[in-house]
Amino acid sequence: MIDITGAAAERIAWAARSMPVLERVAKRLAEQGSLAGLRVGVSLVLEPKTANLALALRDAGAEVVVACNASSTDQQVAEALRGLGLRVFADSSADEAEDLRLAREFLETGLDILIDDGASVTRLAHREYPELVAKMIGATEETTSGVRPLRVMHDDGALKLPVIAVNDAASKYLFDNLYGTSQSCVMAFLDLTNLQLAGRTVAVVGYGWVGTGVARDAAAMGARVVVSEVDPVKALRALHDGYEVTGLGQAAPRAEVVFACTGLAGVVTESHVEALPEGAFLCTAGGGAFEMPMDYLHGLGTRRGVRAAVDAYTTRSGRTVHVLSDGDCVNCADAEGNPIEVMDLSLSSKRSPSNAWPPRARTGLPESTNCPQTSTARSRGSASRPPAAASNPSPMHSAKPFAPGNRKVST
Repeated sequence: MIDITGAAAERIAWAARSMPVLERVAKRLAEQGSLAGLRVGVSLVLEPKTANLALALRDAGAEVVVACNASSTDQQVAEALRGLGLRVFADSSADEAEDLRLAREFLETGLDILIDDGASVTRLAHREYPELVAKMIGATEETTSGVRPLRVMHDDGALKLPVIAVNDAASKYLFDNLYGTSQSCVMAFLDLTNLQLAGRTVAVVGYGWVGTGVARDAAAMGARVVVSEVDPVKALRALHDGYEVTGLGQAAPRAEVVFACTGLAGVVTESHVEALPEGAFLCTAGGGAFEMPMDYLHGLGTRRGVRAAVDAYTTRSGRTVHVLSDGDCVNCADAEGNPIEVMDLSLSSKRSPSNAWPPRARTGLPESTNCPQTSTARSRGSASRPPAAASNPSPMHSAKPFAPGNRKVST
């Protein structure tokens, strides 16, 4: 158990009680000395579970620096980590410009390994700090919305360091996405609105692992669930799971609650919002505000706060639409994130496999089971897509390349 004091001590300790996997991984890392002398940057939702990861990495011998954007920062936790000697580049009151400044300062510490969420810092490093990227051992990415753009970068020959796709680990997506994100987002809706889902029509946009869980949990609460999914196999699976399946354009006029669960930009459009019934709610589950038409909504000039983290907008059609958490991922922005037990698995999956890095990297990092990775052309000697055969020895062998359908949005 990590012994700390301060305002967030009880909350961090409470999370640590239910994170035995992380505890064992940290012990193994400390025994091996794999992280000794390395500077590890943790850029994740900053809350008690992430604090335990940062402290575990520190105790394993790494120098740990932490960063997070304002909407996902728990200020108590940030101060607790600062009190323990960690450098923290996060401020819950920061505006967009301040967030960017903090992210730059975070990168300027000179990272060996980056643990990222949403690939925003990885992409910033490529745009503005190529000299840093050239020296880094590698990075990890834990989200669907983060892995997608990194694979595009890889296919375009623009990804210049190895990235472990933690999101592709069975220990992540089968639990974090399917159970954790769904539970925490549905519960966040209930808590923030103090309303019930029973009897309401809920449109679930996307039927990947997150959408599957959100649909299941909403239905368990008594909702009438309608699924919008462009992938025909996933749509067929939703139908066999007992849900109505249709385009969001057809579902919108009766959708009282919309959960966007794709991790793709622009899946909910202005026309969808204009078609929603009076008093409808918009929520993002697991992705970010980019899934919602926030520029359009802000441009209406009708925003008014009606509850904590609930804003009402009057649309051009004259109806009221409510948006939770300003379109951000509702469980991270205004709730406590995913359950501790599933985050124990996800955070523990971020350890780096010993065969994932190119020859220039340090060796001896612990193996991570069933955790595919994206990679750079440098580590393979070619920018071309790797062969599909599982025997391909390159770090890219188990990564799934973009299929054309992955870039579509639900309509």
